[in-house]
Amino acid sequence: MLSNFNQNIKLGVLGGGQLGRMLVQSAIDFNLDVHILDPDPDAPCNGVVKKFQVGSLTDFDTVYQFGKDCDVITIEIENVNIEALKKLKSEGKKVFPQPEVIELIQDKRTQKQFYKTNNIPTAEFILTSSKQEVLDNKQFLPAVNKLGKEGYDGRGVQMLRSSSDLEKAFDKPGILEKLIDFEKEIAVIVARTISGEVVTYPVVELVFHPEHNLVEYLFSPANVTPEISKKAEKIAIDVIEKLDMIGILAVEMFVDKKGEVLVNEVAPRPHNSGHQTIEGNITSQYEQHLRAVLGWPLGKTQQLIPAAMVNILGHDGNKGIAKYEGMDDILSKEGVHVHLYGKKITKPFRKMGHVTIVDKDANKLKNKVNFVKQTLKVKA
Repeated sequence: MLSNFNQNIKLGVLGGGQLGRMLVQSAIDFNLDVHILDPDPDAPCNGVVKKFQVGSLTDFDTVYQFGKDCDVITIEIENVNIEALKKLKSEGKKVFPQPEVIELIQDKRTQKQFYKTNNIPTAEFILTSSKQEVLDNKQFLPAVNKLGKEGYDGRGVQMLRSSSDLEKAFDKPGILEKLIDFEKEIAVIVARTISGEVVTYPVVELVFHPEHNLVEYLFSPANVTPEISKKAEKIAIDVIEKLDMIGILAVEMFVDKKGEVLVNEVAPRPHNSGHQTIEGNITSQYEQHLRAVLGWPLGKTQQLIPAAMVNILGHDGNKGIAKYEGMDDILSKEGVHVHLYGKKITKPFRKMGHVTIVDKDANKLKNKVNFVKQTLKVKA
């Protein structure tokens, strides 16, 4: 039987951040030639690939010329030039996830409409084009106001709990989404190949930073009932199949007080909610993404050991050359694995790395998470 494996493929990745860096680390195992495009000369991927190009991800000519030199093009961030990717695809280049999928997901407005059209459970919402339209719908509160485009890592999201919060509303196209009274925030990572093979990872439980709306830490597997797990995995498969998407998709969801599972947002790339798969699962999300976009058989996703992930965030009020306090203390703990992203400069709440913690005992796992959170600090 002939194999689809080809180590001579030039894989182009749009974006050179930490997700790209971990994708490259996985690609090295397969001798893959990875090319990176990123606007930041100090991006985490620079220095770990043979070809790192500094350039805009949103400029047509830059993305098009970069892609012409690659066999397969993928992304580690959604804010990329779609028209260039469409042209590359029309000329026979393999672009996964497909440009049309990235385009739909880039705008939270079209993303939410997609869920509604395809009967995918999600929170009630209203499309708004201006701040005035948000004010006109104050009866819809409490709600979350999200920018349609360019929101990332918690930016572009405002909680509007009462009329006194309305001044924070965005004066740009966005959505007003009903605030869900949820029990838990969970996520499922799902992967799909061009042949239609689909696999899901076990459900993870996310805990967000109370102010900055980004994942602070997570537990895998989630502490939910088997019924909720099955429901969440079924929804994730439904989303990727209805998108007809190739690659890896992170599906963030709410579990409400009634036990219903509602899709919040999706990301068509490796994601914060899958970092722990490097140590915790048979196949990491990064290897899985490579397998999916290159047409290889998908890897097994079973959990090897209960795992948690803690984001290493820049200390509030600090900016400058990063210094890590407490590293020796956490490295002395069994089952602790540190991943630093190669970012020299720390800023308040900037993602500087993550720590994966594994332990067969759930209580010990939680204690180690608290220890890491309290002990490891990034300061200037």
